[in-house]
Amino acid sequence: MAKFKHKLLLLTLGLIFSVFNSSFAEIIFEERFEDGWHSRWVRSDWKKIEGKAGSFKHTAGKWHGDPDDKGIQTSTDARHFAISAKIPEFNNKNRTLVLQYSIRFEQDIECGGGYIKLLSGFVNQKKFGGDTPYSLMFGPDICGSQTKKLHVILSYQGQNYPIKKDLQCETDKLTHFYTFILRPDASYSILIDGRERDSGSMYTDWDILPPRKIKAVNAKKPADWDDREYIDDPNHVKPEGYDSIPREIPDPKAKEPHDWDEEEDGIWKAPKIPNPQYKGPWKRKKIKNPNYKGKWKIPWIDNPEFEDDPDLYVLKPIKYVGIEVWQVKAGSVYDNILICDDPDYAKKVVEEVFSNREVEKEAFEEAEKLRKAREEEEAQRAREEGERRKRERGYDRKDRERERYRDRYKKHRHHDYLDDDYHDEL
Repeated sequence: MAKFKHKLLLLTLGLIFSVFNSSFAEIIFEERFEDGWHSRWVRSDWKKIEGKAGSFKHTAGKWHGDPDDKGIQTSTDARHFAISAKIPEFNNKNRTLVLQYSIRFEQDIECGGGYIKLLSGFVNQKKFGGDTPYSLMFGPDICGSQTKKLHVILSYQGQNYPIKKDLQCETDKLTHFYTFILRPDASYSILIDGRERDSGSMYTDWDILPPRKIKAVNAKKPADWDDREYIDDPNHVKPEGYDSIPREIPDPKAKEPHDWDEEEDGIWKAPKIPNPQYKGPWKRKKIKNPNYKGKWKIPWIDNPEFEDDPDLYVLKPIKYVGIEVWQVKAGSVYDNILICDDPDYAKKVVEEVFSNREVEKEAFEEAEKLRKAREEEEAQRAREEGERRKRERGYDRKDRERERYRDRYKKHRHHDYLDDDYHDEL
């Protein structure tokens, strides 16, 4: 009975701790781009003087799961886009950092980014641009058919470090969620559409600190190291007379031809055939080596240059979130930006938005049908216009040829008349 009460107490305390802990889950910033979003975001004047600054429009896009679920979409091709929002200051020391947002590439982007940035320190939002320092850059970067990269760049002591892994982003024209989770143990997870795409540690997947372990390049394999997995069986002895077994023997089924003449053809000999008793050169059987130690590998040792930083995962306090991208073709819809310390809440946001996923797919497929029909109609008009011009050019050519023929005919007739008058006068 006492043991049961003890277990019940532990279970109760665990539930209380779970509720207590979840109650401290904090949403730092969440932007669904509803009415009034302009008051929270500042459009930068970066590249404005050069005429290369793009703008965002508030829209649900060409296809969507909900017409009232609007985001901000890049507009005007071949432009730089820069916009930012100030957020409550967030320090991720001893806390999990979750950055999540959705993006839909409605355009054939050709070349451009779709990432997002977290900024620290003071930022002049009207001058926010590509040179503004950031603490985290995360999201897709697409260029042609080769580059479909998912950036994860972290800032450490004023220097930017890209992740060493080759991560791929989604490239279709539907909405996708990108989630980056950074934990106090310096581990991380990358999710796309709520499913983990990759994970690891800042210690191994960024070249920020020297590695903890390095190979002992000067190490040599011990003289008594036996890396032979199999050895000859010492008890296997060659059978007596084995080497005298011929490779070939006369064919016992062969018969001397009836018309064979020894005086003319010589002594008849049966043709040779492979000897079924011949097994090839003798070899000892192989057995497992009882002294086998495995393949020798260069050992790993502690790196004398490694100096741990327990705050490796800690970013400078986050004060702003920004979008700063260049796009050849505009049309990307940003939405559902979330900064918090609760991965479970982030997952619920994805599930909520994706409840209309099938509706969005159907809208996209219908838009694709209309686009293809419109392109075919335009192509048909172009073909008809080309044929019309071709016919006109053909008629013009014939008319010009007829005119040149008439001119030549008139000239010849004129000379004939002159000659006739001359003869008449004579």
